[in-house]
Amino acid sequence: MSFKLALVSTAVFGALAAGPALAADKVIKLGFAAPLTGPQAHYGEDMRNGLVLALEEANAQNIEIDGATARFELVAKDDQADPRTAVQVAQQIVDEGVDGVLGHFNSGTTIPASRVYNDAGIPQIAMATSPEYTQQGYDNTFRMMTSDTQQGAAVGQFIVKDLAAKKVALIDDRTAYGQGLTDQVARAVEKAGGQIVAREYTTDKANDFTSILTNIKSKQPDAIFFGGLDAQSGPMKRQMQTLDIKAPLVSGEMTRSDTFLRLAGGAANGTYASLAGVPLSTMAAGEKFAKDYQARFKAEPGVYAPYAYDGAWNMITAMKEAGSSKAEDYLPKLAALKRNGATSNNIAYDQNGDLKEIAVTIYEVKDGQWTMVKTMVSQAN
Repeated sequence: MSFKLALVSTAVFGALAAGPALAADKVIKLGFAAPLTGPQAHYGEDMRNGLVLALEEANAQNIEIDGATARFELVAKDDQADPRTAVQVAQQIVDEGVDGVLGHFNSGTTIPASRVYNDAGIPQIAMATSPEYTQQGYDNTFRMMTSDTQQGAAVGQFIVKDLAAKKVALIDDRTAYGQGLTDQVARAVEKAGGQIVAREYTTDKANDFTSILTNIKSKQPDAIFFGGLDAQSGPMKRQMQTLDIKAPLVSGEMTRSDTFLRLAGGAANGTYASLAGVPLSTMAAGEKFAKDYQARFKAEPGVYAPYAYDGAWNMITAMKEAGSSKAEDYLPKLAALKRNGATSNNIAYDQNGDLKEIAVTIYEVKDGQWTMVKTMVSQAN
């Protein structure tokens, strides 16, 4: 499916809970873009579902904005996880006359698209975790999740301190996300007293890692960190087992998925993955979110749905507090936001648009299932 055909009907995703907008209603369009087709579509669908749940709840509350009852509509586009497509999609979203943007998903698409939204003066809350996203000097960029700087620091320390790994090998997929997270892990490993003995590179399209794994095996690392997607980490873990590599594989949140478990099969056990935030069961309103999500979508929520849900409510709350959907009115409210959400009771942004609360959880695959190892929570200065 081309991105031009991937516009999701706002009638489907905008006002399901409240029915069609009435003449006196104020229609507020919120843009959304993520991979909705291809190997990363499960990420985009998970994110979209969280947004849809929030918008439907908001529509049922008959919130007054701009002197009328607000009816939120989601203008959804498929950016195919491709930076060039993302820029085209971003311009299409701007041309739709949206009042805010909830996306993109990938760092590699979010960063170039953010320039389009900044030029148009549209606030953006993205799932992207690359530090660069909120370090461009824009005042309209905000996050849904902890950044890679924060997550990488926690992972690097875990590898050295908890896994007692003195020698660490690194692999990244050369995407903005994979390379950025791996860079942060490398710094943290060395700061904690570990040694980087190898760094190899692949792509987010590859599935054969025999050559780079053979080279890494010769370095005899105590742990291997991979920055990239489950579509690569799954086969990679299988090939590690084939090559009799005993060092554990450690990765980021995009590996902490059912897709990884399926692709890695019997080799999955002993893999570690970090995830921004805390487990759904221990989130501030995680149990309620899970129940509402299951009732709406007849499925278990994925990793990203609750963060998307809170991201949408952050923007809606800012508009509600401002009594306006105009960016110049609600942007200051968004920057100064303090609210209780599904993922945390302390949602607030720093001066760059990063979340002030830093939470990272480490998981391990045991008996074919992801199991929590430890959670680290702190507040940014």
